[in-house]
Amino acid sequence: MKDTHKHQGLRNQLVKTIEEKGIRNKNVLKAIATVPRHLFMDSGFVDFAYQDKAFPIAAEQTISQPYTVAFQTELLEVKPNDSILEIGTGSGYQTAVLIEMGAKVYTIERQKELFKKTILFLPKIGYKSKKMLFGDGYKGLPENAPFDGIIVTAGAPFLPKALLSQLKIGGRLVIPIGDTVQTMTLYIRTSEKNFEKHELGTFRFVPMLKKRN
Repeated sequence: MKDTHKHQGLRNQLVKTIEEKGIRNKNVLKAIATVPRHLFMDSGFVDFAYQDKAFPIAAEQTISQPYTVAFQTELLEVKPNDSILEIGTGSGYQTAVLIEMGAKVYTIERQKELFKKTILFLPKIGYKSKKMLFGDGYKGLPENAPFDGIIVTAGAPFLPKALLSQLKIGGRLVIPIGDTVQTMTLYIRTSEKNFEKHELGTFRFVPMLKKRN
């Protein structure tokens, strides 16, 4: 499947939609306008790729709503060459948005089926992460820490302490916390032992599961 002028036009409309919902960061909007979301979708949903909705992908997971991707990414305040840890690679769409913004992305997926698919797919369409691995997101990636930002793309029932410890001072962790409904939560590391916490509205994510399959 190709990326056409028609797709670009639909992306531009999508960008207008998420701007109207309050996304202001120009680099985030530019990334959403550039990443070909239809290539990340299962064939049955391709025609809906530029609607601002989540859709099913393999392994009972979803590709997040573009507004949610933009909202989380905006909270990260990504700068070029920032090292970002992503928990929950999924389809790779969020990964691609971060790479498009110039981030060095380390990403963890715990669904074997998705991991095998996405690790081959992303480089094929021009998005190369620094590291993609199959593992337990609750543990983070201590060997590559500290990170400028950490983004969790599944609903966590609690805050994994390992992730906080892997943030640089000044680093930002964006994580949806809760069971059936999650509160988008931003933690900013202000010193070795101190963190600022901000709660920023409710969302619905697939759950962050502990056991690997």
